[in-house]
Amino acid sequence: MTDAPSATSAEALVAEFWKTLFARGWEHLHVFFGDDSVYWDVPAGPALAAKGPKGIVARAKSVLDSLTAFENDQIRMVSEGDTVMTEHHEIWRFASGEEIVLPCLSVQVVQDGVIALWKDYWDMQTLMGRAPAEWREGLANGDFSWIVDATGSR
Repeated sequence: MTDAPSATSAEALVAEFWKTLFARGWEHLHVFFGDDSVYWDVPAGPALAAKGPKGIVARAKSVLDSLTAFENDQIRMVSEGDTVMTEHHEIWRFASGEEIVLPCLSVQVVQDGVIALWKDYWDMQTLMGRAPAEWREGLANGDFSWIVDATGSR
C-alpha cells in the first residue's frame, strides 16, 4: 500500500480500510484519516472518542493489538453518496483461548478522500462480559492520551 489510499469511491475506500484494519496494518492505517477525522465507539459514549490519524490508530491499537487473532466476517456493505454502512461480525481471539464473535454495524462518512467520521455500533456486554480479565485490566490501565469528546459529531 502506498502512503495514500488508492480507492476512487467511498465504498472502495472503506473496503480498503477494513482490509488494513483486520490485518492490523498499524503503519498504514493512518492514511485513511485526516486531522479532523473522528472515531466513536458508540457504546462507550462520545466522550471516549479519538481524533486524527494518530489518535484513531492509537485507539485501535490499544484495544486490538494484544489479540492473537482479529478477523472480519462481513455480511453486507451499503453506500449512498459519502456514507458507507458495513454490517459485520468481528471475531476476537485472546491469548487465554477465549473467542468472541461481536456483531457490529459501522458507519463511515468519507470526505475529501479520507474517512471523516467512523462510528461503530455493538453491544458492550457481548464484549466485556466474555473478555478475559487480563485483557480488560490491560485496557483499563492503558494509554488514554487519544481521548477526545465527540459530542455533536454527526
